[in-house]
Amino acid sequence: MTQDLATPSTPYTTLITAAQLQTLLASKTPCMVFDCSCDLMQPETGPAQYQEAHIPGAVYAHLDNNLSAKGDRSITGAASGGRHPLPAREVFAAWLGRIGFANGMQAVVYDRQGANYCGRLWWMLKWLGHANVAVLDGSWQAWQAAGGASASGVEPTAAACSFQISEPLVTLVDVATVLAHLGQPGQQIVDARGAPRFRGEVEPIDPVAGHIPGALNRPFNQNLGADGHFKDAATLRAEFTALLGQRDPATVVHHCGSGVSAVPNILAMEIAGLGRTALFAGSWSEWCSDSSRPVAQG
Repeated sequence: MTQDLATPSTPYTTLITAAQLQTLLASKTPCMVFDCSCDLMQPETGPAQYQEAHIPGAVYAHLDNNLSAKGDRSITGAASGGRHPLPAREVFAAWLGRIGFANGMQAVVYDRQGANYCGRLWWMLKWLGHANVAVLDGSWQAWQAAGGASASGVEPTAAACSFQISEPLVTLVDVATVLAHLGQPGQQIVDARGAPRFRGEVEPIDPVAGHIPGALNRPFNQNLGADGHFKDAATLRAEFTALLGQRDPATVVHHCGSGVSAVPNILAMEIAGLGRTALFAGSWSEWCSDSSRPVAQG
């Protein structure tokens, strides 16, 4: 990686293929790659996978330590509630500066879990006003299949810099807004959790089973084909159009269990040409924390 801060000549803002990333890195374009591999049930797995093998020069982005706030919200200034609250934008920007990520760089994010976790960082960079961030299509598995190089251990720390926050390029919706607009035509909730959790048949993590009344279910893994890559734009557009029916895509607010796996649906709708839709980051974990909020099952 280079610290040259010139703007990338060919910015990537949604997806980047393994071949395109190889070309990008070889061109010495200012770029930082992030490995976001994670396992919610076994937190040590993601860091271990990174240590074992990663794209050379990649920085590890830890879901709990780097991409979420920890502790009392009144102290941390977290931007959302739920199990994985968004850190304050200033806190996230400070971390980017410490690892040497500057505004002129192209960011590329990947994981080993079907883009479940790296989408969080994709969205958060857009939230800070950084447009040039892309998800590696097919993730680590595609990089390996393309013959991409790998490294192990910990990468040298880049020189620190100052990352400047700009106006958000994405929309963050809080729990009060979701509740206030519940059942109204200007808001359509889309839930990215698996169908059994959505229906309330099982709930392995949160204290209450079910879903937000009126929500539609689109499990995030339905955006990928059997090869682990995102489906093409026409297919995604057809599937989301079928899900929404006559509902306006611009009214969609995505959520999941804790605001992480909802992001692949946001990315997929953008790939499909349906616009950049909103995120309720607190998601089900925040919604069900207050028993006065309605819950639906089935």
